[in-house]
Amino acid sequence: MPSSLFGQVVRVRKFTNGDIEIDFYHEDEITEYRYSSHPDRLGNFPKELAKTLASTLTTNICIEIYFDEDYNPTHIELEECGDMEDDEDDLVIDNS
Repeated sequence: MPSSLFGQVVRVRKFTNGDIEIDFYHEDEITEYRYSSHPDRLGNFPKELAKTLASTLTTNICIEIYFDEDYNPTHIELEECGDMEDDEDDLVIDNS
């Protein structure tokens, strides 16, 4: 099992009961993560991490999710995504 996954949030579903479902795109696949406060429902993400992930939808933010040895999420890191080739094309050098 990987100790972290790097990708982006591509879809979020928030329910009136407080549940949150998140589609996370990484390594050419989508993994669904969810938070649920109801003990009978499967919830594999802490509430604060799920809320932070959900807040990155439609942004240019990449996320790295870290897991413990039991594959429980422990923390996330956020960073601005960008295509280095596009950034290099935008670079203007003035030699005057």
